[in-house]
Amino acid sequence: MKDFLRNIIPDRHPIRLLYHKIVAVLAALRYRFPAERMLIIAVTGTNGKTTTCNMIHHIFMEAGRKCGLLTTVNFKIGDQEEANLHKQTTISPFLLQGKLKEMKDAGCEVVVVEATSIGILQSRLWGVNVDTAVFTNLTQDHLSYHGSMENYKEAKGRLFARLNISRRKSGIHKISVINADDPESDYFSQFPVDQLFEYGILRGTYRAQNIMTTPDVTDFEIRVPNGEAQVHLHIPGRFNVYNAMAAATVAVAHRINVSSIASALNKLKSVPGRMEPIYAGQNYSIIVDYAHSEDSLQKLLSMLKELTKGRLITVFGATGGGRDQSKRPKMGAVAHRYSDCIILTDDDPYEENPRIIAKMLRLGIPREEGDGFWQVLDRREAIRLALAIAKEGDTVVICGKGAETFQVVGKERVPHDDRNVVREMLSRTFDVELPVN
Repeated sequence: MKDFLRNIIPDRHPIRLLYHKIVAVLAALRYRFPAERMLIIAVTGTNGKTTTCNMIHHIFMEAGRKCGLLTTVNFKIGDQEEANLHKQTTISPFLLQGKLKEMKDAGCEVVVVEATSIGILQSRLWGVNVDTAVFTNLTQDHLSYHGSMENYKEAKGRLFARLNISRRKSGIHKISVINADDPESDYFSQFPVDQLFEYGILRGTYRAQNIMTTPDVTDFEIRVPNGEAQVHLHIPGRFNVYNAMAAATVAVAHRINVSSIASALNKLKSVPGRMEPIYAGQNYSIIVDYAHSEDSLQKLLSMLKELTKGRLITVFGATGGGRDQSKRPKMGAVAHRYSDCIILTDDDPYEENPRIIAKMLRLGIPREEGDGFWQVLDRREAIRLALAIAKEGDTVVICGKGAETFQVVGKERVPHDDRNVVREMLSRTFDVELPVN
């Protein structure tokens, strides 16, 4: 019935959007607008949202301000964490408002929310009075829903457009934090707010400089108008410097000093499923990451290729279920460009034929099977193959699922966690007991 109605009334039809708004209004009324009693920080953009949100949460907690967190991967109330199993980044209004109520009742002063373009358009944040909006970057994604990059950008822009017209809480300014290095930064900076903060590496008042990256860590210097501090970040990659600078700029905007920010970032070890290393004594590297678009895959693989002494072995697929199909050959081309070995597999096929998804990805991979390329649609077996061929100095990167604990096949959720599959296989290889999440 749900699929039948979707065919009659498309996702972006005004009637469907009105329905979403009514649900959101009812949810806010049911839980009595808990966001009105907390500082709300919303992070949007194509890539880096989850990592940025986790970094902001960590900095505020280290500064002694109890903080809640709602992301694609995890929910946190203070130090208490649970996995997000709902397969939504910006969760449905009743779940969202219920979580916000829990956070308010637990004494949270601040909540960090990951905001998607679809969630914004579907009014899932209605009744959530956002005080600080953060823009990370804009690249192609969700075009099957929005129809064009312009529509996609404008959907995200609504978060910033609403800041100045929303009610101000006592002693709290309306603030925008913008990545000045992104080509679309001027669009997001145009919306009037009380305070605008721009960060970056090349541009912006709040900058990262003297960046040094290794396979394990990234060192850089935060420079802000009132100080500077050295950061030793245990998450590699130039793109994670941008995430860290977004988080640092938010913290500065809320009067956390730069030395405290650097100290907090130095203590952060990893974000679940984002550049997450798996190590059990093997003489090669294993990274699990959520990269599932052309841009995120390019940033990840180009960085790992530069840092890998041996071969880069990439395990990846693409999401089905009507997601943007035009990016599939582009993702294949990115994998071909940077990977020495490619193992093409399933992601979340939903009700799409996995072989059709793989065929579209292969349009960008001009290799014959066996020539540094294998198609293994069983994801578990694909990971097994990657570990079997890995040698000293190689890097195995498993993309697309990150910290997710299941695959969506048809309408079923099949238990699967890339990290646990790796740990299980390594425990057999090394005959040791490894912790399982």
